[in-house]
Parts: sequence; C-alpha cells; structure tokens
Amino acid sequence: MRILRPLDRYVFSEFWKIFIVTGLGFPLLLVVTDLTENIEKYLNRHISSRDLVLSYIYFIPDSMFMVLPAAVLFATVFSIGAFTRHAEVTAAKASGISFYRLILPIFVGAVFACGLDLVLGEISPITNSRRSALLQEDKAQVGTSRFNFAYSGEYGRVYKAFELRTDSGQMHWLQIERKGSGASYPTYLLTADTATYDARNAAYGSPWTLKRGDLNIITDTGPTFTISFASARDVHLTERPAEMMAKPPDPHNMRYKDITRFINAIERSGGDANVSRVERALKIAVPVTCIIIALFGAPLATSTQRGGSAYGIAVSLATTMIFLLMIQLTKAVGSKGVITPDLAAWIPGILFGMFGLVLLARVRT
Repeated sequence: MRILRPLDRYVFSEFWKIFIVTGLGFPLLLVVTDLTENIEKYLNRHISSRDLVLSYIYFIPDSMFMVLPAAVLFATVFSIGAFTRHAEVTAAKASGISFYRLILPIFVGAVFACGLDLVLGEISPITNSRRSALLQEDKAQVGTSRFNFAYSGEYGRVYKAFELRTDSGQMHWLQIERKGSGASYPTYLLTADTATYDARNAAYGSPWTLKRGDLNIITDTGPTFTISFASARDVHLTERPAEMMAKPPDPHNMRYKDITRFINAIERSGGDANVSRVERALKIAVPVTCIIIALFGAPLATSTQRGGSAYGIAVSLATTMIFLLMIQLTKAVGSKGVITPDLAAWIPGILFGMFGLVLLARVRT
C-alpha cells in the first residue's frame, strides 16, 4: 500500500499553493507599509534606489518569520474550506477516508513550514544586519562621544566609563567588573584613570593601554587583595571604540547560539536576561506554532464555511491578530519576570493547541 496517494498529493498541493501566496503576500504588504512610512527619511540619507531595493529584499526573511504561522492558518482554512464546499470531504468520508486521514498532508505541510521558519529565524539576523548597513542605520545613531554608560562585553565582563571618545580613542574613569565564584573564577574589579585605543596593537590582542589603575581580586574564601599599576594592557578588552558607542545588541537580531552566549554574559555580570530569554524561546516557539495552528485551523475550517469565504477570511484575520497580540503581550510579561520567560514564549502556542484539540475532537469523522 502506497503511503502517498493521489488524494494526498492533491490535498498537499492545494495547501501549499495557498501557503506560498499568503507567506509571500504578507511580507510584501509589510514592505509597502514600511516604505510608505520611511521613504522621506531614506531620501534624506541619499540612499540609492539600488540599495533601497536590496534592503527590502533583506527585509523579507525577518518579516516572514512572524507571519508563517498565519500563512499556515490561511492555507489550512481555505484549502479545507474549498474541499468542504465542493463536497470533497463528504466524498472522502463515503470512500472510507476519515477526516483525520484526509488532512494528514496538511500537517505534513505544516511541518515543512515549521522547518522553513526555523531556518528563517537563523537567517534573519544576518539579513537584518546587511539591511541596516544599506540603510545607514548605524551612522544615523552613532556619534563621537558617550557619557556615563555601561557596556556588556565578552567573558561576563561589564565596562563602565565616565566618557568615551571615538575621535581620540580614549576612555576616562574606566571600570571593568566581572562577577565570579570559586577560587578558579574569582570576582574582580579593574579601575583605570584613562584607557587609550591603538589599532596597531590589535594584531597583538591588546589594543587598549590602561593608565594609573588598580585590580581588585575578590574571592569567596580567601583574602581580598589589590594590585596597582601605572600602565597595563588587558587582553580581554578588544572592543573597538565604535563598537562601544553602539547601543546594546537587540536579541531579536541575534542567532540562537549568539543569544545563548549573550544571556550567559549578562547573567555572569549580574544583569537581567529576561528579554533575551524570551527572544531565544520565541525562535523555537514561533516555528512550532505552524504545526499547532494547523491543528487549530483544520476543524475551524469546517465551521467557517457556513458564512462563506468572507467569513473565513474574517475568522482567519481575527485569529492572526489575536495570535500576534498574544505574542507581544506574553513577551512583555516574560520580559518583566512576572512569569518564567521560556514559558511566556510558549503560552500562545499552548492555548491555541488546547483549543485546537477540543475542536478537532468534536469534528465528525
């Protein structure tokens, strides 16, 4: 007995055609909306038409990431709805094919959509970075001076400085703090009156020279001691002045492994990583929602046909808006630590999945 029947291919192709149209249609709508809102800003930056077009090509992966679950919902509702209107569901049942078996290819398509969304989640940070460069976003935000700031660096270190100047490559009243535990990884606080950047020393791994400072080592069990220095180089201080001028990285524009490293660095420095934890969980939760939303949409499609296509569109749009609203709401709640950040990212999917199982159990097979 063949697993892939002609009926399976037919159901899968009908689902996939609607999915492709919807999956590309929503991002194109977002492109038009964004261009309408920001065209004057881009013209003032003298961005060429080629770079502008290319920037919106790079924008597509990020815009598709959040709307793919909605594309799965539309494809599920309208493909099954068409089967219902044309009595194909009734014919399949009369031939001994249950409703669950009929919609199996749709769930296969939802699994493919889930995999595609996982890939988009890893690609979009790269394309977003290239888009920002084309639109000159960094140049529009970065100046030559920064005062009284904190910067989260590698190895769980936090830099604090009274002043940073990119024109002279200097920092004044610098503090470098790293929180640790145990004798092999102690907490320390390094202070220096000035730090000067020299790109020629970057090849040797220590481009910054620190002047007139102290290194305070704080252990859990042993005594605390201080080492004073007139001049020193810190091999872990490798960031360029321009990098430290930039605002903290947006976790949404980081790949999964990069977010994990960023979270570890924040937590080692005693910071709040809830926002980053929610974003990391969403990189898995949103793609998996493609499968959950198919579970919800399949039984929904059998009931929306009572009001025709317009009713199906209204229900699909309303469901999409509710889903996106719930994502934003749970992100805010998880970011504030009201509930566990990882759980917050999965709440919309859990609720839709539970409701979908109830609807699916009530469908006549």
